[in-house]
Amino acid sequence: MTGYVVWVDFRLKPGARDSFRKLVDANASASVRNEVGCRRFDVTEARGEPDRVVLYEIYDSEAAFDEHCRTAHFGEFNTHSAPLVDTKSVTICDLVLEATT
Repeated sequence: MTGYVVWVDFRLKPGARDSFRKLVDANASASVRNEVGCRRFDVTEARGEPDRVVLYEIYDSEAAFDEHCRTAHFGEFNTHSAPLVDTKSVTICDLVLEATT
């Protein structure tokens, strides 16, 4: 199975986590619910690092991710979360094995 994986590592401004989580949780839920090419969108918090949130997203293809970036819900998230973010790092990967039970 192949896929297009996006890791996004956010370092938030101090005290911004709750506001950021509301925005990113809505974006993640809308992505999985409404986008045919979005297979997975996990929001994680690093233990012991209250100002760090890491996203793990799997799309069917790069084109599906590009479509995600054009959605209204992503635009709203991107605009409203920007003032809450200190730094953001994006890593693109190819999914080479999706282990299942």
